[in-house]
Amino acid sequence: MTKKKLTQNPLFLPLMCVVLVLAVNVVYDIAQGNAFYDFFRITMQSSSSGEQLLSGRLITILNRGSEVAILAIGMTLVVSASAGTDISVGSVMSLCASFCCMLVAGFGVSAVNSVEEFARPLIVGLIGALLMGCLCGAFNGTLVAYLNIQPMVATLILWAAARAIGLLLCNNLIVYVRVDEFAVFGGYVGFMPTPIIIAAVCVAVVSLVLKHTAMGMYIQSVGINKRASRIAGLNSKRIIFMCYMLCGLCAAIAGIVASSRITSADSNNIGNNFELDAILAVALGGNSLGGGKFNLAGSIIGAYTIQAITTTMYNLGVSSAVTPVFKAIVVIAIVAIQAPPVKAWVHKHLTSKSTGKEAARA
Repeated sequence: MTKKKLTQNPLFLPLMCVVLVLAVNVVYDIAQGNAFYDFFRITMQSSSSGEQLLSGRLITILNRGSEVAILAIGMTLVVSASAGTDISVGSVMSLCASFCCMLVAGFGVSAVNSVEEFARPLIVGLIGALLMGCLCGAFNGTLVAYLNIQPMVATLILWAAARAIGLLLCNNLIVYVRVDEFAVFGGYVGFMPTPIIIAAVCVAVVSLVLKHTAMGMYIQSVGINKRASRIAGLNSKRIIFMCYMLCGLCAAIAGIVASSRITSADSNNIGNNFELDAILAVALGGNSLGGGKFNLAGSIIGAYTIQAITTTMYNLGVSSAVTPVFKAIVVIAIVAIQAPPVKAWVHKHLTSKSTGKEAARA
């Protein structure tokens, strides 16, 4: 594979970012006198209950980055179809988590609950959270697809309101659901972290749907030219609407995982700033924020790269308050790389070098 083909590969940018983050960790481990492969070491450790669980920095990254990876699925489709971002996904996560915990624990309950104290079956809370996510996605999709409101402005409504609605549903309390059946979604199934399994299932299902149906092609067509797609016979508005509904569903799944981790509904903190990480994951995955063609694999790699950056910062002893600065630097670099003048310069540079080599051979 030539250098030109390599750099034009959609996964080149996200994979280079992964390599860079891994290199920083390897260098740090060597500087600390540890083996260079310490970052990649995966072991089995005993929990407080005596169970053997997977442990290691890679497992931590895959586990903690699962919510952003799930959000990145929906965000990728939204960006591709509407050439805009859904900035409400973090707040929708919080709303769905609050609604789920309120249903299973009861309104206004803040004490620690046991299995017998479930107000309703767990399945009711899970289905309620998923339906709430779809409802929020349908609201955003209606504003964007049928009322032609700019995506960021349309989703700004739920960004501001959804978290407050979640607080109202919980009667301004943190609802605790410290029950084993609920905690499993953010805990472990056997030795494997459950969030990793949930994220893998979500990615697999969406990938199969996009691969074995025409949905992926329809989304890209609408994102490239909505008017031309409509003339060609595609229902552009319905496709955009479906993408936003799917994005809301992904936010609901991520909200269930996030609330299960802490076995409670903390409306103020669940999903806080996750919309920024989801958007960054899409950009880091090599996808254009202007819509059109997308690469779901790149977005997933981008999501876990963001978590890897966060984990690396903690490992280096950087304060969590400073971590957003490094994310901002990454955003600046990505935006600069995707800027038309930079792309034109790179294309011109590669073309001139290849022309010079061909002339030298002749």
